[in-house]
Amino acid sequence: MKFNPITPEALEALSAIVGQEHVLLPAAADDMLRYTHDETEDLRYEPEVVLKPANAAEISRIMQYCNENYIPVTPRGAGTGLSGGALAIHKGVILSTERLNSIIEIDEHNLQATVEPGVITQVFQEAVIARGLYYPPDPSSRGSCFLGGNLSESSGGPRAVKYGVTKDYVLNVEVVLPTGEITWTGANVLKNATGYNLTQLMVGSEGTLGIITKIVFKLIPYPPQNLVMLVPFRSEEEACAAVSRIFMAGIVPSALEFMEREAIVWATRYLGQDLSLPEDIAAHLLIELDGNDMDLLFKDAERVYEVLETFDVGDILVADTEKQKNDLWLLRRNVAHAVKGNSIYKEEDTVVPRAALPKLLRGVKEIGAKYNFKSVCYGHAGDGNLHINIVKGDMSDDDWNNKLPEGIKEIFKLCVSLGGTISGEHGIGLVQRQYINIALNEVQLRLMRGIKELFDPRGILNPGKIF
Repeated sequence: MKFNPITPEALEALSAIVGQEHVLLPAAADDMLRYTHDETEDLRYEPEVVLKPANAAEISRIMQYCNENYIPVTPRGAGTGLSGGALAIHKGVILSTERLNSIIEIDEHNLQATVEPGVITQVFQEAVIARGLYYPPDPSSRGSCFLGGNLSESSGGPRAVKYGVTKDYVLNVEVVLPTGEITWTGANVLKNATGYNLTQLMVGSEGTLGIITKIVFKLIPYPPQNLVMLVPFRSEEEACAAVSRIFMAGIVPSALEFMEREAIVWATRYLGQDLSLPEDIAAHLLIELDGNDMDLLFKDAERVYEVLETFDVGDILVADTEKQKNDLWLLRRNVAHAVKGNSIYKEEDTVVPRAALPKLLRGVKEIGAKYNFKSVCYGHAGDGNLHINIVKGDMSDDDWNNKLPEGIKEIFKLCVSLGGTISGEHGIGLVQRQYINIALNEVQLRLMRGIKELFDPRGILNPGKIF
């Protein structure tokens, strides 16, 4: 696809839509910098202009103009993505949703909320908790990521194991199509068997089918009690194997996170925490139970202990204060930052049926030995979602650039052979598109390309992503 550059006439027309004060040009070097990258490795792509519209009507006019003039548009939320999905690889327009940041309504009678896409996830969570309600999806970047981006990637997070991911809470979405048309995708109801499910088609579409301008979320009652424990294992594979055994015992934790030794060591060092680990500890599970009755949670914890007694574990730490709980969660949420601060790295977002986790972890280490790379693994063990951080360390540039992709390809083939796929929550975006045919066959890709063409016949919206 050949796109047109932004001419002075085009810039004038687009600026008139949003107002000059909501336009950024490359000349504003410091302000523009954050729009040239997301959290994906060290990639940088500079757009020709950043536009910050205030509502769906302005976005509609932008899209209509860009569609008519073959100008590429890259939608952008907070820029916390890990697949390069918000990078303007064909230049053109970055369309930022940061000004669409209102919680429009929290409906306590129907347990629903209507929000704009630029609301920060944690801000929304705290607003509904104040009403005794709960929005469970909580990606690690919840303190900075936007709800619109969460929807675009169908983000998950630690509590997906019990409560599900973003897609499980989206009832209806207002979107602006690449042609400029504005539409709602569904209805604000819990059941809807009326036509194709356009709402779920938008969820996880990575900003390639439309620009989200309003979201209606389902909420649930807030569980006020929780119990958090950190369980050390002397074997990484035993830590993974314990996950399925906990579920088989009839326990559904609200979170069940895996961290191998180096993940927790690097995170404690990064945060300046004092958590000394015995030399024989290879991995940890962070387990959270939640509900309404603390006595019932203690009974569930006893059943978890019974499962853990069948494995080679060290001393289990049960957090007995809110500070201890928060410190343990802070540790888990900062593993990625710690790895990033320690070395050049690539993060792969693999997912397999949870019983296959031991085989996946063993396979990753064997592939690392074959291609001479080191990996630090952690993630949402309760739903089989393992994040594999490949660190450059002392690898040569040649091996990093030319041999490592073959190793990554082997990891993804392993995931698929185990019944999994190549991304659980980060999406395909730019950096994984070269591997997509490992996970999807030609029939699936043909259908997806056909959907893309129907929504975006001129291919202007987030081009170069997924396919």
